[in-house]
Amino acid sequence: MHGSGSVGRSGGAEASDAAGRRQRVGAGTLGLDRVGEQVLLQGWVHRRRDHGGVIFLDVRDRSGIAQVVVKPEDAPDAAAALDPVRSEWVVEIVGVVERRAAGAVNPNLPTGEVEVAASSGSVLARCKPMPFTIDGAGDSSEETRLRYRYLDLRRQSLQRNLALRHRVTMATLEYLDEQGFLQIETPMLTRSTPEGARDYLVPSRLQHGAFYALPQSPQIFKQILMMSGYERYVQIARCFRDEDLRADRQPEFTQIDLEMSFVDEEDVMALIEGLFARIFPLVGIEPQAPFRRMTYADAMLRYGSDRPDLRVDLEIHDVSDLVAGSTFRAFESTLATGGVVRALPVPGAAGLSRKEVDGYAEIARRYGAQGVLTLKQRDGQTEFQVKGTLNDEQLAALRERLSLSDGDLAFLVAGGANTAATSLGALRVAAGRAFGRMREDDWEFLWVTDFPLVEWNPDEERWDALHHPFTAPQASSRERLADDPGAALSRAYDVVLNGNELGGGSIRIHDPELQREVFGLLGISRDEAPRRFGFMLEALEYGAPPHGGLALGLDRMVMLMAGAESLRDVIAFPKTASAICLMTEAPAPVELSQIQDLGLRIGGSRVLKPGDELTVPAPGDAPGAPDAGSDDGSGEKTGGS
Repeated sequence: MHGSGSVGRSGGAEASDAAGRRQRVGAGTLGLDRVGEQVLLQGWVHRRRDHGGVIFLDVRDRSGIAQVVVKPEDAPDAAAALDPVRSEWVVEIVGVVERRAAGAVNPNLPTGEVEVAASSGSVLARCKPMPFTIDGAGDSSEETRLRYRYLDLRRQSLQRNLALRHRVTMATLEYLDEQGFLQIETPMLTRSTPEGARDYLVPSRLQHGAFYALPQSPQIFKQILMMSGYERYVQIARCFRDEDLRADRQPEFTQIDLEMSFVDEEDVMALIEGLFARIFPLVGIEPQAPFRRMTYADAMLRYGSDRPDLRVDLEIHDVSDLVAGSTFRAFESTLATGGVVRALPVPGAAGLSRKEVDGYAEIARRYGAQGVLTLKQRDGQTEFQVKGTLNDEQLAALRERLSLSDGDLAFLVAGGANTAATSLGALRVAAGRAFGRMREDDWEFLWVTDFPLVEWNPDEERWDALHHPFTAPQASSRERLADDPGAALSRAYDVVLNGNELGGGSIRIHDPELQREVFGLLGISRDEAPRRFGFMLEALEYGAPPHGGLALGLDRMVMLMAGAESLRDVIAFPKTASAICLMTEAPAPVELSQIQDLGLRIGGSRVLKPGDELTVPAPGDAPGAPDAGSDDGSGEKTGGS
């Protein structure tokens, strides 16, 4: 700023460098080392106070806040110019840094030992009445804050989060550059490959009836780059998924996307552990490498999740063999149909009331369980909720396997293996928090490996890729593809932190015949595969190196590092859970001529026209089941390009 167009400029000296140029300093950088210096501050008025005719202004910029004192007797012109100032007006002030009196030091402010005695000042911009105060923005509804996102972004907490995001991004690219990676951009307008979530489609104006798709991930392109000899690729990639959103997901998100040639799983894991050793210390977290390893089967059996939170020291146990032969019909019918009975012991929980147990049962029902049963250890006796259905030997065996002591309780769930696992997995975290069994301040990094290659889709009666169609099966599982696909294991891996999937990847298929075989398993015939993935199959025929990679969810990773409560706190311009931008009111109707240019006709019961209002569900409302598992917008669990 050079003062042009400013309101109420006063006279006085200005801070300048040796060449006479005006030199601005950050409000948050002032300290005792600058006492006696003349400085130029430009920023927003965070707060104004008047005491005995003296004006006190807290001036805020991106670096922080500094107190400015305007004394009419010392600087009458500055006092006159700044007298109208209110919160969030933009001001320019020149003054001298002074040490505060001992009783006036503010220990809660980084600059609290000093203040700026104004010698001149001006108003650069006025602010009309605010819909909320910047200090009190957190008390406003999320809908209001997203509507006025340009004001919400002035909050220091959001500015710190976005500054951290910048530092993480820069440190990531610096580290990967040192490791020989090339940053290469891949297309935003690409071909739809409907194998995961729904694509966002973009109609072509030049090819009526044809559509581009926005990328769910750069998966195919980064593999093509390996076949083209680039060997190490990275991209800070924007990705899009048109799916039913849950409370903490975004339709557009950012990945740290990697691919490497001539590597195996150990190479990828070592690279990521090295990357984390570079970026997590930015917030005082020192990951201890190598990270713990756990198979998918072990994670689901013991923790009820493929991204277990290891801060919780509770474990699930399979007790199917111990309750077999009981007179309890629910157990017998479940076991007879191939189901399981599993138990979660919770030390000290025997005193739960019926109402409290019902609350835990409701959590289990959200994940498909019919309910929960309890086993309590009290006064040396083991008591099953349905009395008389388990004999003394069974009760004793349960007590021993679950290590129950007086005052302990175990939740039992009968059902399909996945239902029992995920429902007890949810109870494990809830009970861990409630009973002090979670180490809140720990950072537990984990690799989950040996995922199934495919999972059965009962609705469509076909096999689906658990990660994506290009994930390689383990060598020992190759022969199972034909006769027992559900038992085939993949070369996939996820990196997990405190119950959150930070990212996922795999070693890829580089043999064209194996790729056709996997396509066939997924119901993509040899005739259909060339139509949908012809360029990929053709590229594999021209000499593809062994390769693999991983994608990290940048949004979620920064959210955890910042201690933020929502992804929306680390994204500058997020959408609501109904995929609406309340600030810009997108999506929005367009002119009929624009639709006609695309060769489209819009049908339906209500066609929006320019000027019509969108129906905006309450922020946080979203369709979809509870977030029980693997896909949280990070990693590569999609078949998109």
